[in-house]
Amino acid sequence: MRLVFAGTPEVALPALNALVESDHEVVAVITRPDAPSGRGRTLHPSPVAARAAELGLETLKPERAKDPALVQRLTELAPDCCPVVAYGALLPQRLLDIPPHGWVNLHFSLLPAWRGAAPVQHAVLAGDQETGACTFRIVKELDAGPVFDAITEPIGPTDTAGDLLGRLAERGAGLLVATMDALAAGTAVATPQPETGESYAAKLTVEDGQLDWQRTAVELDRQVRGCQPAPGAWTTFRGDRFKINSATPVDEDRLAPGELRVTKKAVVVGTGAGALDLGQVQAQGKKPMRAADWARGVTFAADDKLG
Repeated sequence: MRLVFAGTPEVALPALNALVESDHEVVAVITRPDAPSGRGRTLHPSPVAARAAELGLETLKPERAKDPALVQRLTELAPDCCPVVAYGALLPQRLLDIPPHGWVNLHFSLLPAWRGAAPVQHAVLAGDQETGACTFRIVKELDAGPVFDAITEPIGPTDTAGDLLGRLAERGAGLLVATMDALAAGTAVATPQPETGESYAAKLTVEDGQLDWQRTAVELDRQVRGCQPAPGAWTTFRGDRFKINSATPVDEDRLAPGELRVTKKAVVVGTGAGALDLGQVQAQGKKPMRAADWARGVTFAADDKLG
């Protein structure tokens, strides 16, 4: 089949690479416009745009998905299907109607659970034991189209959102190719999603990463892992933002919420129930480091606490 791939971040690259290496023909890529980054805020292409350039693929970067120029060019390219991985923009119906087999999204959850922009992060935050990825036909409603196929993936007790997303991106690439194969062979079956069991996963913000030490150690551990690598979990120390990149729940009820116990080998902080043994932290203006290494450079006062 002739395909036009739509995607933007690094997590979309395994799928793009797999489709290029498959029996299908990727004739172009649609991605978000170049965005400013770095200290100089210079414009840089998205990871998908950069990879498309390496592959010599035509790359379309519309400011808006409803731009008439995009509609015209996609009509000219005449794809049989448009596979999508984390493109990052809502698609108007006139675009959805162009390819005969529609637009097929690789979504990193088991729909209808965790529809939306951050399904993996929310699965970790919620303490889910299992998640997965599925391919579905895009319709006007958010992540509500019929599902072609799915895979499951366990969520380990130390998995971060980044760990989990990396595994799902690799496994999901094969799932997306298999769905394209089935569409080409005429064997694909799209099953409507259940009418119950839906949940929604909004994009996480910096505020979502702020730790409330009144919560339990188990909940805070999930928050740290669900916000890693972005937007990152944080608290405050002496009024400055203090990032916590990893931590482990421990059975300790003698510390008040936010209270610190510092030893030569560990920094433990109290919560509403249990405590967290801090792993990697990052103080304001410092590089990430082990919590014990950070503590060696601090002279603690009796009333020092986090948050």
